[in-house]
Amino acid sequence: MSMASSKIYPAGSRDVPLLEIQGMSCNYGLERAVYDLSLTVNKGDQVCLLGPSGCGKTTVLRAVAGFQPLLSGSVSINGQCVSRPGDILSPEKRRVGMVFQDHALFPHLSVEQNVESGLRALSPADRRTTVSEILERVGLTRVAQRFPHELSGGQQQRVALARALAPRPLLLLMDEPFSSLDLDLRERLGQEVSDMLKADRITCILVTHDQNDAFSMGEQIGVMAEGRLLQWDTAYNLYHEPGNRFVADFIGNGIFLPAKVKTPRAVESEFGELRGDQDIVMPTGSQVEVLIRPDDVVLDADSSIRGEVVHKAFKGAEILYTIRFETGTTVLALFPSHANFAVGDNVGVRFEVDHLVTFAIDTTATDVIE
Repeated sequence: MSMASSKIYPAGSRDVPLLEIQGMSCNYGLERAVYDLSLTVNKGDQVCLLGPSGCGKTTVLRAVAGFQPLLSGSVSINGQCVSRPGDILSPEKRRVGMVFQDHALFPHLSVEQNVESGLRALSPADRRTTVSEILERVGLTRVAQRFPHELSGGQQQRVALARALAPRPLLLLMDEPFSSLDLDLRERLGQEVSDMLKADRITCILVTHDQNDAFSMGEQIGVMAEGRLLQWDTAYNLYHEPGNRFVADFIGNGIFLPAKVKTPRAVESEFGELRGDQDIVMPTGSQVEVLIRPDDVVLDADSSIRGEVVHKAFKGAEILYTIRFETGTTVLALFPSHANFAVGDNVGVRFEVDHLVTFAIDTTATDVIE
């Protein structure tokens, strides 16, 4: 079924986004899974939808691919409307590639045959050329005749990627592609995939619940919760300038420390005055919570603020400590690993909270008062 474009763009216009979602709402079964979601993705961008299980991110991906109908809104790819309520362009006509969490490889086909399976429209000669080029690109030439069960997890993931890229899609969709891999492999493979997509200017949407995957690949990241897109931003801004309390709590590590607004750029806490570099919108005297990240807590042997190490986690160049104070308050602190304290040690710290992120004590999960 052919559909008309939802917008008219001049031929060759740089303004046309590769993907445009406007007011998308979808059900998952009988329940609402996505509420009024809108976003745009430009050609060559790598973006990510990040959120906990059940937040609606995979439903968005399925709707973009053409497997999920819309209750309201529209999806446009390269200026052409491909989905709207009651009218949907079939998945095979969208020029969209998809990499699934479980790879979804054909077990009875070799690596070469798996990659070739989406190229039926090409001549035999063109199929052979395309398969050879893409297998070399992803480093699988030597295993072209092997079957999926003879491959490692990383190799299987590369086959799935090669199969999705072989038809030269306009848009690549990846649903939790690295979740079955161990940590070292997923980080290495994630970087390799990201570099390859950037080199070929392939537009990609990654869906994941893992922040490390999102941060390594996503130039823009959308945090979702309960079917809603809460914030669409860079990894840096999501970490340092979260738009609401859910994002602040979900991204990175940290605790919320009770405090009172003292001046437009300072609060008073149990650890004294904390001063930031931006104005607080809450009036003086307001009771707030301050987001304290591990990198806001600095080791200071001469400080009068002292606490007990109750837990430590080695991170290589750094160690993540859990420090408990006499008041019962517990914070996380990230110190260089050469400062190797033992559980039970007493340490001095000071707080350097340049990005003073504050929320009202009685705020809801989506109300920002920063």
